Amino acid sequence: MDDDEARTRLLDAAEELFYRHGIQAVGMDRIRTASGVPLKRLYRLYPAKESLVTAYLERRDRRWTADLREAATGSAEPVPAVFDWLARWFSEPDFRGCAFLNAYGELGAAAPEVVRVHKAELHALLAELVPAGAPPALADQLLILVEGATVVAALNPGPEPALRAREAAEALMWQ
Repeated sequence: MDDDEARTRLLDAAEELFYRHGIQAVGMDRIRTASGVPLKRLYRLYPAKESLVTAYLERRDRRWTADLREAATGSAEPVPAVFDWLARWFSEPDFRGCAFLNAYGELGAAAPEVVRVHKAELHALLAELVPAGAPPALADQLLILVEGATVVAALNPGPEPALRAREAAEALMWQ
């Protein structure tokens, strides 16, 4: 196994374990076992757990943001499409809420900077999607709806929080 394959295996294992069980509950030995990557190579590629957490969140950010962007920009109604995409995500059997909010909740101020970067990117994407002539605060309001729906869905998985947030977003756009 070369370093690229080892990184992929480690990140796949870290993503599954951190997202399902939490960052603090999962040790490097457990990631080593799940990935099949020898401990020496794991620590050569990720010298500390913090570097693995950062890499996991950076990869998740790229995938999550790209998927959401594609769904929204590929729609004739991009803002409602955001909430339709969220409804599908919230309905996935392994949905456990927002990995970035979960990481911040566990690590607080010690959370990697990628947590803040992800939320800033989400806000920027929402700002791109708002219709011309919309109130300047609409992107901020949409971010609150997305985040609120995600937290509610983490407690009660399923599409309903996204559908209710979609209704609120549409009401805000027509004010």
